[in-house]
Amino acid sequence: QVQLVESGGRLVQAGDSLRLSCAASGRTFSSYAMGWFRQAPGKEREFVAAISGSGGLTRYARSVKDRFTISRTSAKNTVYVQMNSLNPEDTAVYYCAARSGFGAISPTEYPYWGQGTQVTVSS
Repeated sequence: QVQLVESGGRLVQAGDSLRLSCAASGRTFSSYAMGWFRQAPGKEREFVAAISGSGGLTRYARSVKDRFTISRTSAKNTVYVQMNSLNPEDTAVYYCAARSGFGAISPTEYPYWGQGTQVTVSS
């Protein structure tokens, strides 16, 4: 089992950059594929990005590709998402999640979740 804690969310302006972090507990961090999801008010939770346990494979939603970068470091048991060129449509609560096996984009396929961190982008 793994516990996840996100941080880094805040209010920013359109065009700004922001990096979110997700710290994981446990000694088997590298065995989990990690994902970032987001949920805006009144909308369903949606996939943002995922990274394999080794960090060698990544996958992005079309809406964030070329603007967001997911990465991870086993030394700190942490996964990041660097978000550039933010726009108001990126406003949401951002969640990290963990699962065994890379490639899933449905929230239902991730059994472990953090509590979320709010990102608000003003125009």
